Amino acid sequence: MNSLRELYRIGIGPSSSHTMGPQAAAAIYLQRHPEATRFEVTLYGSLAATGKGHMTDVAILSVLEPKAPVIIHWEPTIFLSFHPNGMKFCCIDKAEQPVDEWICYSIGGGALSEGEEHKSTNASIYDLTTMKDIIHWCQQSGRTFWEYVERCEGKDIWDYLRQVWQVMQEAVERGIDHEGVLPGPLGLQRKAPIYYTKSKGYKANLQSSGLVYAYALAVSEENASGGRIVTAPTCGSCGVLPAVLYHLGHNHAFSEERILHALATAGLIGNLVKFNASISGADVGCQGEVGVACAMASAAACQLFGGSVAQIEYAAEMGLEHHLGMTCDPVCGLVQIPCIERNAFAAARALDANFYASLSDGQHRVSFDRIVRVMKQTGHDLPSLYKETSEGGLAKIQH
Repeated sequence: MNSLRELYRIGIGPSSSHTMGPQAAAAIYLQRHPEATRFEVTLYGSLAATGKGHMTDVAILSVLEPKAPVIIHWEPTIFLSFHPNGMKFCCIDKAEQPVDEWICYSIGGGALSEGEEHKSTNASIYDLTTMKDIIHWCQQSGRTFWEYVERCEGKDIWDYLRQVWQVMQEAVERGIDHEGVLPGPLGLQRKAPIYYTKSKGYKANLQSSGLVYAYALAVSEENASGGRIVTAPTCGSCGVLPAVLYHLGHNHAFSEERILHALATAGLIGNLVKFNASISGADVGCQGEVGVACAMASAAACQLFGGSVAQIEYAAEMGLEHHLGMTCDPVCGLVQIPCIERNAFAAARALDANFYASLSDGQHRVSFDRIVRVMKQTGHDLPSLYKETSEGGLAKIQH
């Protein structure tokens, strides 16, 4: 598994797989061919089906077009074998000849791959890649998940996570104050400021739920408008974890150090799913985005409230299990409906998973590792029209 720096990516929305990934790929290709007189880029499958709504073309053009003209071809019905988010770059030289065709894939969370034989271009730094093995290490050493992260990443990971936490807080606070309509043809009004204001008028128990909704809406709306966010694990699910941590940090007076430890544990959960299954909506549906985000936030909350290793694992398992089968069906290819609302509900569900796990002794029948395997299989069993193509599910509703 790679560093949490590869999971928590600070960048601009609205989509890690459809915006950040293609933009990074374009930058890599430009470095290889600064001499190009023209570029041709072909987008396949999900990238082509919902790329215009996610500003895939804008992201690619922002990198390549200052250097040379760019032609983009859209192939929404062609799915390359490795992943639904395939793209091909080609350089045209001075003799008008194509040079160095390069196929790569945006596999979720802003990460890129060139295919099965070299799934990741970055070195693995985690020696244990299943929850079972990590729990065994924790039990044998008397340590917890965040300490395993520190062992693998080194102490400088805390400086990076501090930066991540700062960006998350800023996204919440911008979104709370930001009113108006989100970009795109849906004419969707921002809701975070209204939810935040209204929730302040309720008694403590309802106020708590309302604030969590508001915080998740705030970050998701910032993402949908192209604001600066952190993939957690993706742009489309970036509101869940910040909402839970912001709520607990500001309303339960947890120190920054404990928040960073929880952020590390959440990242470990996301990393396990990314390595053993997928966090790409185009690959496994929204269960791989909002479902994984809920699992991450559930684990983080359980750790903050003093949960044992077993209870934290149970909370994460429930956060993912109860999103199994969730389709990725964005209306108009935008990360707005139903994505923003799903972030708010998943944040609230994460707190419920924490509470449920905290009441238990941590023992349960279905392990987190098993749920990850089931999620992967479920996602691959879903027809492609339910996986970020805007051809099925809620996406068929006329806006």
